[in-house]
Amino acid sequence: MTPTRRIRRLLDELTWAEKLGQLQIVFRPEQAAASQLVRDGIGSVFWPRTAAATNALQRVAVEETRLGIPVLVGLDVIHGHRTISPVPLAQAASFDPRLVEDLARLAAAEARSAGVTWTFSPMVDVSRDPRWGRVVEGFGEDVHLTAELGRAMVRGYQGASLAASDAIAATAKHFVAYGQPEGGRDYDTVDASEHRLRNVHLEPFRAAVAEGAASVMASFNTVGGRPMHANRRLLTDVLKAEWGFEGIVVGDADGVRNLIPHGVAADLADAVRLAWTAGLDVEMGGAPSDLAQEDLSPGLLDPERVDDAVARVLALKESLGLFDDPYVSADDERLEPTVESRRLVRAAAARSTVLLKNDGTLPLGDPRRVLVTGPYAESTDHLGAWTQSFAAPAGSIADALRERVPRVELRVLPGVGFLDDDASQLPAVDAAARESDLVLVCVGEPSSLSGEAASRSDLRLPGRQEELIRQVAASGTPFVVVLANGRPLVVADWIDVAPTVLEAWHGGTEAAAAIVDVLLGDAEPAGRLPMSFPRSVGQVPIHYAHERTGRPASVGGSLTEATVDIGLHGPDNVHEKYTSKYLDLELGPQFAFGHGSGYATFSHSAPRLSRDECALDALERGETLRVAVDVTNTSGRSGDEVVQAYLEDVVASVAPPVRRLVAFERRTVDPGATITVSFELGARELGFWSTDAAGARFIVEPGLFRLHVGGTLDRTQSVEFRVSDRPTTTAHSAGAARIRLLQRAP
Repeated sequence: MTPTRRIRRLLDELTWAEKLGQLQIVFRPEQAAASQLVRDGIGSVFWPRTAAATNALQRVAVEETRLGIPVLVGLDVIHGHRTISPVPLAQAASFDPRLVEDLARLAAAEARSAGVTWTFSPMVDVSRDPRWGRVVEGFGEDVHLTAELGRAMVRGYQGASLAASDAIAATAKHFVAYGQPEGGRDYDTVDASEHRLRNVHLEPFRAAVAEGAASVMASFNTVGGRPMHANRRLLTDVLKAEWGFEGIVVGDADGVRNLIPHGVAADLADAVRLAWTAGLDVEMGGAPSDLAQEDLSPGLLDPERVDDAVARVLALKESLGLFDDPYVSADDERLEPTVESRRLVRAAAARSTVLLKNDGTLPLGDPRRVLVTGPYAESTDHLGAWTQSFAAPAGSIADALRERVPRVELRVLPGVGFLDDDASQLPAVDAAARESDLVLVCVGEPSSLSGEAASRSDLRLPGRQEELIRQVAASGTPFVVVLANGRPLVVADWIDVAPTVLEAWHGGTEAAAAIVDVLLGDAEPAGRLPMSFPRSVGQVPIHYAHERTGRPASVGGSLTEATVDIGLHGPDNVHEKYTSKYLDLELGPQFAFGHGSGYATFSHSAPRLSRDECALDALERGETLRVAVDVTNTSGRSGDEVVQAYLEDVVASVAPPVRRLVAFERRTVDPGATITVSFELGARELGFWSTDAAGARFIVEPGLFRLHVGGTLDRTQSVEFRVSDRPTTTAHSAGAARIRLLQRAP
């Protein structure tokens, strides 16, 4: 990076101790202690909970320190500040990048009004293990969906200018492969090949960096035995040198100190030296402050490395406009949701719901007597993981129903709790269900069971909730199961007796109202699953884009369709013995990535290609081919369809995924109307990262490709095209090489 004149001047004037102070963010102390830390030269603080308190800290920094450098003010604004949006995993289910951007913009505006300038979001870890609690913070199992929604969230947070009054600096986290811990245990070891790092875990971070993310957070885990807070190859060689990232690399909470129990640092001074040598710029937790000055002398830390880190911190402060005006108007701090913010998150919560099953019970007709049961009947625990104590509370489903349909005779009987073993109310639920026209069974996980340090070995509904579902099913009364949770669940023990199931996730401030909107048919539950639901925890990982195996499980003895390997088939599978499967489970997940429907119904035409052959050199020049499909709403109501395009590389130099998502679009279609949805596919969509002895290279190989386009992964139509190595220009020589280099890592 090239420092501005102001930054060069400050680098010349800052003492060694002042430089080290700029490279720390400390956890939130009480105000007097925070003020003293700022006087002592700390460059970043966590938000002190009000705009007035933030202004006071900035005033100390500007008026009571030698050089008057303002502080960065950080906060975990993960899915909202005062107005809480659906959790990120739920946002991913919307398959709507514009919505994700709008929600991030709302969060940024509320947070910046309070003096926050830096958030530690979005989480762009690809995760295929729902045991890991932090899947709730990310966008699921797919590389492309995660990359696109991560970019959208960065755009929403940062806007056109970081200096704007509604913008905050975004942080892409956790770099890298944090979403693949052994056993799904948070903070645990990651052992990922270079092939998987490049083609799965690094790609969303590349996208976020390309979008201009101001910072990247190092992860807690090891990669190939090297803790990420001390991983120079990935933090410096890949992120900074290869990708040209000029922002801040920030550590996660006490991540530097954790290098000691990791077993790679002898003491705290050694840990600090390792981290900054690796490429860390800002330490979170105050480790350098706990060391004596002689432990961090220029002889132990490279002065050029320290100057580079300080320059990055100062550059972010400059981009945020803090040198010009570090203060916010305390009178304009947004302390509660507005009508507009509630409307946005309510629509988002509805758009994030996924209709897993529907026998026609939804949308609800006009039932006279309705029983609402389950722990989520009256619970207001809809905000989800990673919400702050000052966030606006959510309401309950029962209260939302009372408000919307006062004419209905509503009975509320929770029946069971979230976690306890008390089943004494089940007979009363059974009796009430038999006297009702409809039962709403509202079950799920409390928010505390997902998020950081919330891994689970059992993915079934906790407590006696499954027994409650079976009790209601035995009554014979029509019923709907509403799930509120922060991860994919194992539902195999009850899914066959539940005719209608709505996945609502943890939907935020307006979750209850949005759920009622969907139940009544005022909103469309047209989301799609961003993570597969396994049949059993022993089946994990069960992501759709797995690599091809030499012995895929078959259906009816046929191995001709990619859907065979994905396992999207019913209970009549005929398994061959020596194939990749479990003896005691059906093929594939319970519900696959991309699964979902809605109240409207759609038909798709066969996909059409703009051409059936594309030359490698044309792709190298940026040319694309277009795939188009006509989508017709065959129902009597307006609805949303999510068109998904999956690529199958038929023969490649490495075992390719059976399919991988390369494009998607959510569109609203009026009843009886037909629209055309088209996607442009170029080198980025057709290629992959080669990691052979020649080094990491992004390539496209000539050969046959197959596109599968449809509304879900198991309802697609395919079309084939070929990439040829015949040149289209005389300047390009057609050699015998199978692989053409499109670009080296930039």
